[in-house]
Amino acid sequence: MLDIRWIREHSDEAKKRLASRHGGEDAKVDELLELDTRRRALLTEVEQLKAERKAASKEIGALMGQKKLEEAEARKLETKELGDRITQLDKQVHETIEAQDAILLALPNMPHLSVPEGASEEDNPEIRRWGSPLKVDFSPKSHVELCEQLELVDFARGAKLSGSGFLLYKGWGARLERALIQFLLDLHTREHGYTEVSPPFVVSPECMTGVGQFPKFYDQAYAVQEGQDGSTLGKLYLIPTAEAPVANIHREELLKEEQLPIFYCAYSPCFRAEAGAAGVGTRGMIRVHQFDKVEMIKIVPAEEGYAELDHMVANAEKVLQLLGLHYRVILLCTGDMGFASAKTFDIEVWAPGQGSYLEVSSCSNCEDYQSRRMNLRYKNREGKNVFPHLLNGSGTALARLFVALIETHQQQDGSIHIPEPLRPYLGVDVIPANS
Repeated sequence: MLDIRWIREHSDEAKKRLASRHGGEDAKVDELLELDTRRRALLTEVEQLKAERKAASKEIGALMGQKKLEEAEARKLETKELGDRITQLDKQVHETIEAQDAILLALPNMPHLSVPEGASEEDNPEIRRWGSPLKVDFSPKSHVELCEQLELVDFARGAKLSGSGFLLYKGWGARLERALIQFLLDLHTREHGYTEVSPPFVVSPECMTGVGQFPKFYDQAYAVQEGQDGSTLGKLYLIPTAEAPVANIHREELLKEEQLPIFYCAYSPCFRAEAGAAGVGTRGMIRVHQFDKVEMIKIVPAEEGYAELDHMVANAEKVLQLLGLHYRVILLCTGDMGFASAKTFDIEVWAPGQGSYLEVSSCSNCEDYQSRRMNLRYKNREGKNVFPHLLNGSGTALARLFVALIETHQQQDGSIHIPEPLRPYLGVDVIPANS
């Protein structure tokens, strides 16, 4: 959530930075400020009337003590009218605050000044590359061919079980998926300083609002219902990413500055209904409704936010380097950033069978946008309550990492070479062609 006081004092800059997102949100700033002016005027009037009522109450007491009963009764009537007016104004204040909050919750974060302006992914600058695309003496197969020949994933039966966009891993495929998850968790906890947590896979709507999923993405979430009780529908939601529960671990808490920074990582399945918006086929792993991911979360003092973002990107890059996968790092422009982000780097891995790059990690600093929404603060050394910066990043996402791995390390005979760091988790050097 944006800071209304900052917007009030920097309205032109707020409009400019929101306009740079090319979503039309800047048009809401004037309406927001009108509501803010009305709210403050109403509150001022309420406080004045309450002061009058308090003074009148003292006067009534004095009149009663002087036995001036008629005058006291007249003042009581005036006091009642004041009370009725205060009740009406309190209702108007509440309605105005609700309208103001509705706009604030619907406004995206403002891009950091270092974010390049652009309208779409076509305007995203490439920051760097690591490695080079696979060069082999044979035509690389797609992950679909490899998965079917090696019986790593049963696409048809996954669709039979749950519909299009769901996968059934089997045999070496299931073991490889599990090995990758364990490898990622061990890397981030043992070498990168994260504390592993295992969160619930369903969360309250308040948690979804806290990270900026709601109200923007209501239509992309899977709501949960308890049995046949329709009244429970929407009290819990399947998580679209572990960010939803993990970033909210300290929601509505006041931390001490010495508790920061806090680094968490977590494995979870991720459920996203929007994957089917353009039609998800029964075969392939690029766009699915359910996939696994290891998420990284950082809660840090504001002055450390952007240094920690660079470290988080490096943590995600390390995954791909250890697995021998060519990738590039992209800085997202203003028009392509996520709703809650102030600055985002995407890491895209090369998939030879696709002949294209696939996003496997998105690392963002949301600044204090999420911490305001979830009322997470810390008390700094000066005794002031401050909203920390919240960062999130994929460390990394599967199934696209799975896709890039098997397509990159496929051999001419159809087997899959396993990178050395992953071998202790899988127990083999090669997934054989005749598995």
